[in-house]
Amino acid sequence: MFNDKYWMRQALILAQQAELHGEVPVGALIVLQDELIGSGWNQPISQQDPTAHAEIVALREACAHQQNYRLPGSTMYITLEPCIMCAGAIVHARIERVVFAATEPKTGAAGSCMNIFNTSQLNHRVQYENGVLAEESSKLLRDFFRAKR
Repeated sequence: MFNDKYWMRQALILAQQAELHGEVPVGALIVLQDELIGSGWNQPISQQDPTAHAEIVALREACAHQQNYRLPGSTMYITLEPCIMCAGAIVHARIERVVFAATEPKTGAAGSCMNIFNTSQLNHRVQYENGVLAEESSKLLRDFFRAKR
């Protein structure tokens, strides 16, 4: 059985793929019963698609794999706190749990700016935790943006 650090390391490898393609280095993957069912990295620049965040790419792949638009019982691992769009998609997909590495103080929707996962008006709550390999993810992002300046 794999643990959260194992899966987050895999997400970090995906984030590095994003960076190799000139994208902000964010990776995401979805696991169900210890099986990888979806993965993705940021692709909005290369795909010319503002919705092509790592989480959305992973959700599309996982839903196709499961042949279902809902993914109950699954866990998503993300190298960066999800934005409002991605957090909303995670809720709609009925992801059970999200583990993310680094927080995003400017746009994070899992506690930093707002918390979509625990909004009482929505009909699904997402369990979440952060900080798993946070320093590795933060360093990858810092180095990426430092090189861009």
